[in-house]
Amino acid sequence: MTHTTPFSRLARIGLMSACLLLAAPVASAAELPSASPETVEQALNSGRPTILDLGARSCIPCKRMAPILAELAETYRERAQVLFIDLHEDEQAIKTWRIQMYPTQIFFDAQGREVKRHIGFMDEAALVAELAALGVE
Repeated sequence: MTHTTPFSRLARIGLMSACLLLAAPVASAAELPSASPETVEQALNSGRPTILDLGARSCIPCKRMAPILAELAETYRERAQVLFIDLHEDEQAIKTWRIQMYPTQIFFDAQGREVKRHIGFMDEAALVAELAALGVE
């Protein structure tokens, strides 16, 4: 026969609650879906400047950039394209875009020509500055 005290019962309830909280799905920060090759092609032919961010959802700098990119995609939706490709989901993109490290951001002008690359985390101000350099207000 097991003897339980009120404290041990509370401790078990606390432990079970903690396990349930850890197992519960966590609301993820806003993030863009991984763009298909067709989506990228459409963006580059849209007549608008494009930012293509290539990384992975498990990469810490990529995770930090995800909500920034989602916000920029919404803010600039009529003036620019902002896309993300998860390289763990689309490994062919590594070869297609000649990616050596991630995240890598590739900036395209309104004619779909690559004009700049950046490797590593970019904050919102730096991304907005690049859009401005592409003529996006």
